[in-house]
Amino acid sequence: MRIISYNVNGIRSAMNKGFVDWLKTDPADVVCLQEIKADKDDINIAAIEDLGFHTYWCSAQKKGYSGVGVLTKRKPDNIIYGCNLEQSDYEGRVIRVDFGNTSLINAYFPSGTMGDIRQTYKYQWLDEFLAYLEGLRKERKQLIICGDYNIAHREIDIHNPKGNQKTSGFLPEERAWMDKFVGHGYIDTFRFIHPERTGSYSWWSQRFPTVRENNKGWRIDYITVTDTMKDTVKDAEILPHIKHSDHCPIYAEIAIS
Repeated sequence: MRIISYNVNGIRSAMNKGFVDWLKTDPADVVCLQEIKADKDDINIAAIEDLGFHTYWCSAQKKGYSGVGVLTKRKPDNIIYGCNLEQSDYEGRVIRVDFGNTSLINAYFPSGTMGDIRQTYKYQWLDEFLAYLEGLRKERKQLIICGDYNIAHREIDIHNPKGNQKTSGFLPEERAWMDKFVGHGYIDTFRFIHPERTGSYSWWSQRFPTVRENNKGWRIDYITVTDTMKDTVKDAEILPHIKHSDHCPIYAEIAIS
């Protein structure tokens, strides 16, 4: 199964920038979207479904905020909207689709860049989400977790590690959570395939127009799998040439039955 994870920073904006034309090139079997910023009724779903995708959407209650979606050419056996965490579900942060024995979780992790209150919630969400995954693993051993994690894990994952040590997304506590996450048996597919590659980023700040041109980015988007699926990871890549958003798509090829 070819999987893409992509924070589109507004699905309607992305569609105005050629997102559907890109889907026509058949980039993946499953496309997981974050930060769709729209209700289902506001999206031109027909344009996507006409390409052979089944679509599933989990929007935030707040208009124009957050939200996730899954586009898949293989119809899931089961769809779960949310993860039974009240605030997370209110913000439309998680959707799960099951394919046989494998569960794919598409998640939009909170950002802490808006201040201390959101940073505190981010830490709360991280702990609650890991507990949710660990509970799910008791019944579903094969998990794929796609999404915008809003954390650059290692110095190799950010263009200026020294200058961003006090910046949300690269704080010591956030990086420690990533260490804990990996320590619980979750594999970063990109680093599994490309353990020491430098200069591979998935997000660039929009504050300065030349940041993306000069590749001063962060790798904060991930496709991870449980260690039970280690041998199924065939390929992983980042696609910076695709430009509908301040993020770019990331890709993994995973053999699932």
